[in-house]
Amino acid sequence: MTGKTIGSSIGVSNSPSAHLMSETKERAGSARFVLLTASATCALITLDTNVVAVALPSIARDFHAGFADVEWVVSAYMVAFAACLLPAGALADRIGRKRMLIAGLAVFSLASLGCGLAPSAVALNVARAAKGVGAAMLLTSALAIIANTFHEGAARAWAVWGTCMGVSTTIAPLVGGVITQWAGWRWIFLMNLPICALLAACAWRGMRESRNREAGALDLAGSALFAAALALGIWALIDAQADGWASWRTEARLAACAVLFVVFVRVQRSRAHAMIDLALFRQPRFVAAVLAMFGYAACAQVMMTFLPLYLQNAFGLPAVRAGIGMLPFAIAMVVGPYIGAALGKRVPGMALLTLGLTIIGAGNLLTALFAGMSNYALIAVGMIVTGLGAGVLNGDTQKAIMACVPPNRTGMASGISTTTRFTAIVTSVGVLGAVLATRTQAALDSHAGDFVQAGNGFDAAFLSRLLAGDLAHAGANLSGPAGAAVAAIARASFASGFSAALGVAGICALTIAAAVWLLGGRVRTESSAQAQGKAGSALPE
Repeated sequence: MTGKTIGSSIGVSNSPSAHLMSETKERAGSARFVLLTASATCALITLDTNVVAVALPSIARDFHAGFADVEWVVSAYMVAFAACLLPAGALADRIGRKRMLIAGLAVFSLASLGCGLAPSAVALNVARAAKGVGAAMLLTSALAIIANTFHEGAARAWAVWGTCMGVSTTIAPLVGGVITQWAGWRWIFLMNLPICALLAACAWRGMRESRNREAGALDLAGSALFAAALALGIWALIDAQADGWASWRTEARLAACAVLFVVFVRVQRSRAHAMIDLALFRQPRFVAAVLAMFGYAACAQVMMTFLPLYLQNAFGLPAVRAGIGMLPFAIAMVVGPYIGAALGKRVPGMALLTLGLTIIGAGNLLTALFAGMSNYALIAVGMIVTGLGAGVLNGDTQKAIMACVPPNRTGMASGISTTTRFTAIVTSVGVLGAVLATRTQAALDSHAGDFVQAGNGFDAAFLSRLLAGDLAHAGANLSGPAGAAVAAIARASFASGFSAALGVAGICALTIAAAVWLLGGRVRTESSAQAQGKAGSALPE
């Protein structure tokens, strides 16, 4: 009996169905491992991007840096990141996504070491630019790996990805505050080294290589033109506050940016294997998805840069408490995708994108309304509303863009998606930073007439230090009642500037929501016409 049992067991285990089940389970486990590794890689980039914002005032104090220097800590990374996303996506399609991911981890790790050891603000910004290159290599390859691995069950895979991104966004402010206050801001960068080593080992062990074998030569000319155009545009936006919007420097940079961008478009049209398939922009659905991504990043994600400065300047919070103070926004971003998933079963995709942008706009306007009231509870309400809208859009914008391209061009699609996201952030940092600076200066000037002694200290250097979050050095020459009065004026003026910047962001979000809704109407009209055409062709003659 025992022999029969053993024999039957052996027979069952060797049967084709058992072997197939074992193989299926192995493939599913491998796919889960790939998804978690790729999602963790994307989460590392989100964590690193957002964790720096809390440390900006500390960096400004250590290097005695002004507002433009602090903006470049964010923008040097973002410009390099956004400029390299399209070529990185195209290169990943050609040389292999796994290979690009591991190379990106190496570049990102070395650049993080350079940031952690930087002796000056200039050296930090150079290392941050190198880090942006590594991040572009990482993100495009990771997104392409997810899209290429999960042809079926893509919605569930992107939900997992969105959750990882949401969790990293949630913990980033707190992690940044804790490390900055208790270990020093340099460890924000140095902590990336062991994480990158672990992710590289996981990618090497668990991922299979994939590439687009039909891809042509890499578009180096297009890559260079796009990078130069973007860098000049951001340079103009950031330095316009110091040079003036009407100065020849600002106008020359903006004009050169426009010319290079036009040349870039012409080059893309003439290439058989261009970095961007411009034919995609003839699809209303694709244009709506890209616009929604731009609006989400420009009007919601940019809050991660300005909120820490506001909380530390307007409320005088230390880094840890500022990180904790951002949690309502971050937690709402985690809850948002679940609300979006529930709504997605009941409303069309374009309507969901419009709703998310409308919620972001309402949240920004609420935050702008409450910013000058020195009431954190009211600010938290605005943060929660904005965070919910951002959470709704976080995964859906990515999914909407990727759904418009064939599987063999997922690298290009992830490049377009992430380029849109980070171009929007860096453009918004420049534009909203200019609004913040202009309005804060106007508020300081209005107080200067009533407070003569303080007025002597409200110069360009004072404004620059204040905007950078370095109020201690900005008013270092004032003490006693005069110093306290200057600090109060400075905090109120910064809150006024922040309110103006968030008001502009809110209006932009609502405007883009209206554009997405109109494009959605075109999608519905085209779908209806196609359905009628098919029905007509099916009728007997």
